[in-house]
This record gives sequence, structure tokens and C-alpha cells, in this order.
Amino acid sequence: MITVALDKGKHDRNRFDCGIEALNSYLKIMANQQSKKDNTRTFVLEDGRHPERIIGYYSLTMAPVNLNALPVKLRKKHCNVSSAGLIARLAIDKSYKKQGYGEWLLVDALRKLLFVSETVAFPIVLVDAKKGSVEFYKKFGFTPFKDTSSKLFITMADIRLSLSDSL
Repeated sequence: MITVALDKGKHDRNRFDCGIEALNSYLKIMANQQSKKDNTRTFVLEDGRHPERIIGYYSLTMAPVNLNALPVKLRKKHCNVSSAGLIARLAIDKSYKKQGYGEWLLVDALRKLLFVSETVAFPIVLVDAKKGSVEFYKKFGFTPFKDTSSKLFITMADIRLSLSDSL
């Protein structure tokens, strides 16, 4: 499996339905525009038999960090940090759910962010979990911020450690 950049000429965005209208609309309407503006990059996992079909997607960007929301130990370590990698969206089409694609896409997104962090340093990755997905991210080592349980983070050091066996 491999993710590719969203290509509106190739990928059938209108067929995609993850069950969350905001995520569907983003893919159909905003993802390409945001990429052209250099605001986000959206990657899709294609169906091998039907490459125009999107199994799932994620969008990556950078985001500001609220240092006061980090645990004290991390706050002290990264006191001069202003940004983090952000998994802005991650969604799987309903017809492909419960087949491991969500986990695969998350790991792929973390790999891309780890690769980028070797050139442009940032110490943490953020995710703003949609309803019902907090436990999914916690399973992969993400920690909720103390002020909100739907916003989570993981350190680059933890990503590096967890992916080191497969790099």
C-alpha cells in the first residue's frame, strides 16, 4: 500500500463517504484548494483494483503550540517552540472501515511527519480528534491535552522510537 497526493483529476472525491459530513466536504471541496494555497497537503490511499476510489485520506500541516497546555516536563524542554506537525484530518470510507486502513494511514502520516522533521524540526505532532476517535489515537501513544480531551499530542521522540523497528 502507498499513499499518493490527492489528484482531483484522478480521484473520485464525490464517491467518498466516511459518515462525517465535515470530513466528506473537506475532501470534496477544500482539500485541493488548501493544497494550492500551501495550507495543507492531502494524501489518499487508493483502492488497488479501482485507483480512482479513495479508501481513506489524511491532511497534514503545521500548527501553533499552546505550551501552557503541555505537561510541565515537556513545557520546560520545549519552552522556545512555536509550532508542531498537525494531522488535520484522517478519514476512512465507510465501505472500507474495520479493515486496518485507519491504523495504516495514521502510521503513514506519522512516517511522513518524521521524515519532514529531519529537515524542519518540530518536537510534537497534534491531532484534533473527531467524536469517537480519541481512544483510537490514544492506542498509538497520543496523550490528551490537560485542557481538552479531544486535542491530543505525541512527541517526535516517541514517534521515532515506535517506528524505529520498521524504518
